[in-house]
This record gives sequence, C-alpha cells and structure tokens, in this order.
Amino acid sequence: MPTTTRERIVAAAVEMTTSSGWAAVTMGRLADAAGVSRQTVYNEVGSKPALAETMILEELARFLQVVERAFDTEPDDLTRAIERAVTDVLTYASANKLLHAVVSATHGADTELLPLLTTNAGSLLGAAKEVISARVAPYTPGIDAEHLDPAIDMVVRVVLSHVMQPSGSPERTGADIAWLAGQVLRG
Repeated sequence: MPTTTRERIVAAAVEMTTSSGWAAVTMGRLADAAGVSRQTVYNEVGSKPALAETMILEELARFLQVVERAFDTEPDDLTRAIERAVTDVLTYASANKLLHAVVSATHGADTELLPLLTTNAGSLLGAAKEVISARVAPYTPGIDAEHLDPAIDMVVRVVLSHVMQPSGSPERTGADIAWLAGQVLRG
C-alpha cells in the first residue's frame, strides 16, 4: 500500500499505464489520480521520462526480490538456485501487468517505455548483474574470476530475453537455463 506522496504518484502511473497505456499518462491525469497538484507530481517524480524510469526500476526491485527469495531457498546448490530464480522470475513476469503493458503493442504505437527494457536497459542490467554476482559468490563456482562476470551477464541477458518473449513454460526454461549456467559455472 503506497504511503508517501511519491509512492501514490508512482502507483497511479502504473495503474494508468496498465489500464490505458503509457500515452494516456499525463501529469494532469496523474495529479488527479493521486490527489495532488501537477506541481507536486513534477516535484516528486520529475519529468515523464524520469517517471518511466522510476516505474521500471521499482518493478526491477520486485523482480530482484523474487531472485533473492529463490536463492535463499537453495543455499547449497547453485544450479538449483539458478533454476528456482529463473522459474520464479518467469512465472512472476507472466502475470505482471506493467511488464505486459510495456512489452505488448496493445496500446497502439505506445512504445516509449520499451527501450527502458531493451536498448537503454543499462541500469536494469547493471542492477540485476550486481544482485546475481553477490548471490553467486558464496557458492564458490569453479569458474575463474575473469570469466564469472561474462557468465553472469550471459545468464541475466538470456533471462531478460525470455521475460520479454517467452518460448516455453517457466519451469522448462528455468531448467534449461540452469543447466547451461551450471555447465559454464563449473569452469
């Protein structure tokens, strides 16, 4: 439940985006929905592009919480932890209304948010790789340090690809990605 003014504004933006599309989000409509002035919207979230980035990064934080919980359930087996994390992330993604609003073209040519997940996804990828690196380290994978970062980058990018365009069930994809990652991480 949003408690701060900023949280209410971002929640209203997410609701508008999922129900009507990003193009329908205006600072005036957002102010009305959050029960604040337009100036308050600008003061709290800045420009519309800044709001978009905030929405995406907050959603990323929820995805990374899913990853954290998955690793917590498999503290002794890195491959199983990866499988659980991938499966849980893909399951979460399949039901995520904001992600669907961003990825689908159901709102016409409303693709302003999509680059935040694709071509301009640097901060998203960086945050995900940082969390995964921290979670993988305690397992002491057999791969040398020089190749660990590229291996993690590969896994994160493959998972993001499946988030954007699933090709199978979360369980099958999780098992496949975990198997591949397990092969690479053994070194």
